[in-house]
Amino acid sequence: MPREQLERVVRQVVQRQFAERLASGEPRYSIAYTPNLVVNISARHIHITAEHFEQLFGGGSELTVYRWLYQPGSFAAEQRVTITGPRRRAIENVRILGPMRKHTQVEVSATDAFALGIDAPVRSGDIDGSPGCLISGPKGVLELTEGVIRAERHVHMSPADAETYGFKNRQYVRLRVTSDRTAIFEKVLCRVDPRFLLEVHLDTDEGNACNLINATSVELLP
Repeated sequence: MPREQLERVVRQVVQRQFAERLASGEPRYSIAYTPNLVVNISARHIHITAEHFEQLFGGGSELTVYRWLYQPGSFAAEQRVTITGPRRRAIENVRILGPMRKHTQVEVSATDAFALGIDAPVRSGDIDGSPGCLISGPKGVLELTEGVIRAERHVHMSPADAETYGFKNRQYVRLRVTSDRTAIFEKVLCRVDPRFLLEVHLDTDEGNACNLINATSVELLP
């Protein structure tokens, strides 16, 4: 694991221990547990199955790491594809995210969906009944019958983070981003899992709307 990602995991484990001791009534540490909230923009990308990957890149091909992402084990791959919607509207250089998934899923913003000519629904892990697209790689073409969505804005968090905030898995909360375009985002879905680091994902349209890159503070609210 890259050093930067390993350091994040170690900090998360230490923070979790603080929270667990506070909850159990054991002697307290001198430093209070404080969640480390990170908010990132999730640009257009594709999650892919091993079968579909080989169809696009050839038998025996493997995903290679371009850059490790904030969540442990997740990475942006070197491999990129072209996605094409109705009327031959296309977006090139759409990056694949690893590791491999059980279902192939294309995640785009509302602006991307408009450019592709696709009515992509807002979903969270559910692709049933969603529209498809054509995916082109260097070795082949895949006609995806469903799987093009706009990802529901969400926050990854550990059980310790959820306990600190008073949130539960699948609960909707709010996110306040303070900048010269201050905004409060409603209906941010909580995803709670021991493997997660505390991180909110907004899509490109949402990140640009609140000028996230120049934000002075971010805050989760009930």
